[in-house]
Amino acid sequence: RDYDGAAYSRIRSDFYGILRVSAQINRKINKQIIKQGQVLSESFQKSDTGSWIEVTGFVKKLLSDDDDGSRHQRFIIDAGSRRSLLIAHNIDLANRVPVGMGDRIHVRGMYEWNELGGLVHWTHHDPHGVEDGGYVRYRTRVYE
Repeated sequence: RDYDGAAYSRIRSDFYGILRVSAQINRKINKQIIKQGQVLSESFQKSDTGSWIEVTGFVKKLLSDDDDGSRHQRFIIDAGSRRSLLIAHNIDLANRVPVGMGDRIHVRGMYEWNELGGLVHWTHHDPHGVEDGGYVRYRTRVYE
């Protein structure tokens, strides 16, 4: 079936409209990634401890659980700009995250500085309901 000129124009207009929206979303995401990278770099340079951060990275190394006191799932992520972060996710308060090597995750938690890049903990809900708490987002699920 042949399209008339008006139908073709509508389809083309819709297509380019979708491309424009997609480009706008990509620009917003890129700005957020740059901003979170700047926050992480600033926290690292200032040896900042106790700041809430959000960071996206790729799982670089899986570590054994820390069973001393509250149980924590531990893994290291590559957060870009040659920064590595140890993620300590409390599995007494939140479900284990089924991550594997190379998986992309997004984390919100409390940053603690160290010479190796830092540690992010409090990646779970606040059991007392005082703070917003943190989370680990992996694929389509949020572990909090």
